[in-house]
Amino acid sequence: MLIQAGIQDERDELLEEIDMMEHYCEETKATLETEIQNDKDTLAEAQTKLAGATEKEATAGETARQIAAENAQLDTDLRKQMKTCSTNYIAFETELCALKKIRGELYKMKGGGHSAFFQDCEVSKWDPEECTKVCAEAGSKGGEQKLTRSVLTHPNGGAKCLPLGAMRSCNNQPCPVNCKLSTWSGWSKCSAKCGGGVSQRLREVKQAMKYKGKPCGPTSEAVACNGQACEANCELSSWTKWSLCSKDCDGGTMKRQKFVKKAPLGAGECADEWSRKRLQYKKCNVKRCEVESANHPLACNRSLDVVLLIDGSGSLGKKGWDAEMVAAKSFVEAFSHSGKANLAVILYSGPRTWGGVRKCTGRNAKKVDPIKCGIITITHFTEDMAKVTNLINGLTWPKGSTLTSLALMTAKDELALGRKNSLSNVIVFTDGRPLSYRKTGMASKKVRKSARLVWVPVTKYAPLASIKKWATRRWQENVVTVSSFKDLAKPYVVTHIIANICPSISQNTLKMSRK
Repeated sequence: MLIQAGIQDERDELLEEIDMMEHYCEETKATLETEIQNDKDTLAEAQTKLAGATEKEATAGETARQIAAENAQLDTDLRKQMKTCSTNYIAFETELCALKKIRGELYKMKGGGHSAFFQDCEVSKWDPEECTKVCAEAGSKGGEQKLTRSVLTHPNGGAKCLPLGAMRSCNNQPCPVNCKLSTWSGWSKCSAKCGGGVSQRLREVKQAMKYKGKPCGPTSEAVACNGQACEANCELSSWTKWSLCSKDCDGGTMKRQKFVKKAPLGAGECADEWSRKRLQYKKCNVKRCEVESANHPLACNRSLDVVLLIDGSGSLGKKGWDAEMVAAKSFVEAFSHSGKANLAVILYSGPRTWGGVRKCTGRNAKKVDPIKCGIITITHFTEDMAKVTNLINGLTWPKGSTLTSLALMTAKDELALGRKNSLSNVIVFTDGRPLSYRKTGMASKKVRKSARLVWVPVTKYAPLASIKKWATRRWQENVVTVSSFKDLAKPYVVTHIIANICPSISQNTLKMSRK
């Protein structure tokens, strides 16, 4: 009976819903019929207008079809070319990296005590000199132009340097007397702000053509302008969630950003990706780092590959050198107990004469010894921190110049010996300006492609403005300024460096704790 009663109730409810639906359908039918009649009246009016616009529409349609076909073909060609270039670039990079790895592994298998460390020669871009002639006179050829480039780093067991000089022909055009025209006047204001307009400019003939020179070009020009749709600024996405804090202590940052959903149209504006309208930071974890003892730095227990560059230039002075040794040993101590770090140390200075510097960075047919250039690899990557400390204790102050660029390139090649799944870091101690700002900037850019580059400038004589550009972005967390050598010897400096590169809490733990 309960089942039957339930079925009956359900039947009655369904009948009521059917009745309501029938009334709704009747009302909807009447409404739709009214709208249909209105649409028929509108259609009759539109057909009259359509007849007058058919001819224009047919012409515009054919033009649009041709343009669309041309655009589709150009777009297909562009995408194909971009894909080919990208594929070739990635293939070459991958093959080069694989060959370097294979080269190292082969020497390791070969044995004989070889460190498997190779440093290939790398050169800068071509720098062209001025052409010897402006044009080719009658019966003679044009001029010659000398191309030169310098050595960024000499080979150390690796590939030899490519040629550093070359000559090419230039300015082979004849020297006729061409027509001379006055400069163009400024473009007139566009006749329309958007949707298509015309702009015009004029110029006068100052000298007619002689001796088969170039004839005069047009003295007036008109171009279409503002053909784009009326201006519209770009459309940005909403703010992303705040990222995790970059540091666990000693003051880190969280960031959020916006992405471009729709590109700007016409003269529309769009904020730069580094603009505060699209990228914002806020401070986090400003608390001090907790250390076991004030005389010891913050410990790091993450899996890191770290290359430490120690400045051995003469500008340090004895006190500076001693303070730097204390800081270096304190830095090694931060990784002593984890057993996860892989540390390499490079002592850099440079020749004391310009002739020596030229041998190390300029054209040199003979093999260049990195040690004579002041670049000494104290140890390749190792997990034995006690060994590293002993090696640092045995260092002698070179008192040389500052070939920072060569040291950075050596560090870049050292990274090839690093581990696949470990984060790479290069830490640079320096007390003053490098010998070459340009090469140091170029070398820094190369290092940043494969590692985080952190600078520790000491004293006011370090070129802080340039160092901020050389360091990995964002420089506030990759430049640790030290006001004096006395401060350099204090553990808090190393603690600050470790806090930057080695958050002690994993990202997963941070996510769970914030939930």
